Amino acid sequence: MTTTHLLYLHGFRSSPQSNKARILADYVGARHSRVRWWCPQLPPSPREAAALIAEGIASWPRQTMAVVGSSLGGYYASWVAQLARCKSVMINPAVNPARDLEKYIGEQSSWHDPAEHFFFRPEYIDELRQLDTRAMTPAAPEMVLIAQGDEVLNWNEMSERYPHALQLVQEGGDHALSNFEEYLDRVDEFLALA
Repeated sequence: MTTTHLLYLHGFRSSPQSNKARILADYVGARHSRVRWWCPQLPPSPREAAALIAEGIASWPRQTMAVVGSSLGGYYASWVAQLARCKSVMINPAVNPARDLEKYIGEQSSWHDPAEHFFFRPEYIDELRQLDTRAMTPAAPEMVLIAQGDEVLNWNEMSERYPHALQLVQEGGDHALSNFEEYLDRVDEFLALA
């Protein structure tokens, strides 16, 4: 089954302007012009982010859609994959953001526009917990790209979180997966982009 609709979810403090989002958008646009691409700006509230995503994909064909997510977007991507029962690709995914993001409660700046600020509220931690799919068996095939050199998240936790996934684990690397371009063909093959 080919993928005709592709959703990309960025990470915490990130945006559709992230390097990986732009690289994948350019790749899909150049090679798979028939694929519908959507990379929304996610609000800081996980509940609002989930509502935005669910509304945006409501009319998408479940059999031919897929989701890619990086960091916190990877956590959301696992939730989307359960909701839509679709293929997913996680890039250095957040495994337990309810634990990891507690220290970021308060005012934050956007990574791609430091002048843009938002407030990460205490109630967002519970909202994150409500989207946790760790106890669920994958609803569709999963791929996870993991850098052992991730300076933000523990690569062992990522690997243990996705035992059923096709795991591409690289030595070294970083949280941004700066060499993401090297994985584009593998992602394309896994998703069978139309």
